[in-house]
Amino acid sequence: MNDSSHEDERGGAHAPLDEMHGDWLEAELEETLDETFEMEFSEPMLSQEIRKIYRTAHPDSLDRRVYFRNLLRLQAELIKVQDWVEHTGAKICILFEGRDSAGKGGVIKRITQRLNPRVCRVVALPAPNRRQQSQWYFQRYVEHLPAGGEIVLFDRSWYNRAGVERVMGFANEDQVEQFFRDVPEFERMLVRNGIILLKYWFSITDAEQQLRFQVRIHDPMKQWKLSPMDLQSRVRWEQYTKAKEDMFARTNIPEAPWYIVEGNDKKRERLNCMEHILTKIPYEPVESEKVELPERVYNPNYERKVLPDELYVPKIY
Repeated sequence: MNDSSHEDERGGAHAPLDEMHGDWLEAELEETLDETFEMEFSEPMLSQEIRKIYRTAHPDSLDRRVYFRNLLRLQAELIKVQDWVEHTGAKICILFEGRDSAGKGGVIKRITQRLNPRVCRVVALPAPNRRQQSQWYFQRYVEHLPAGGEIVLFDRSWYNRAGVERVMGFANEDQVEQFFRDVPEFERMLVRNGIILLKYWFSITDAEQQLRFQVRIHDPMKQWKLSPMDLQSRVRWEQYTKAKEDMFARTNIPEAPWYIVEGNDKKRERLNCMEHILTKIPYEPVESEKVELPERVYNPNYERKVLPDELYVPKIY
């Protein structure tokens, strides 16, 4: 077999590899952009009336070209952070808290989109079971903290106790007070042990949350995002506001301060948060060895078997 050509699983010869290289690279770049566009495709499946209201409420949204250009730039910087974390054994823990529908999930998706999941992972814990309810409160969070060379993003964290558990009555006032006494020292301990700890609160206005909930109600692609707990967050808006203010007053410590991300404009929210994260991590570019693709080894005596057609997924598209 000629070294400049290759076969697919069915044994058919393709064009020479060097002739394909330019076209393949072009296609790969286009696919990367398609992936980004697909993730950013958030136009709700709404009636014309609701869509008009939605667009009227966001007249000055960030220009799409500006947004994509900066998003790709920031994601490239996050890859540098990842390389630095792997190289130095750094430990990064980022907490994402905030109002329901405030956009923290969207920020997390854009941060992790191009990172290695073996280095950067997301922790989104379910409600505690009966055994976990009897543990030291922080115990089930500790096992998910980053080891050396890891980045961990908490999609809600131990601050559940200061927010939803307090407002919904899942924790009594003694438990909440114990949390407030413990959490500053707990976080100082994490920082003393070399963890870079960042805490973000995603904020939106009352009117914006109501609009986003209405969008979810009328959009069949987003209805799954509405839980009974989410609906209660509308009823108890003021209670959540008071709980948030109390949480900031009790847990905004110099070693681990809170950072508020304004989220009425999702595109600006994502870029602003990603920019800020980069300023809080002392990363440096890491030199890596140049990767060269080795030559494929060909055995002239090897004859590839043709696989039966029934093993293949039908080509519907």
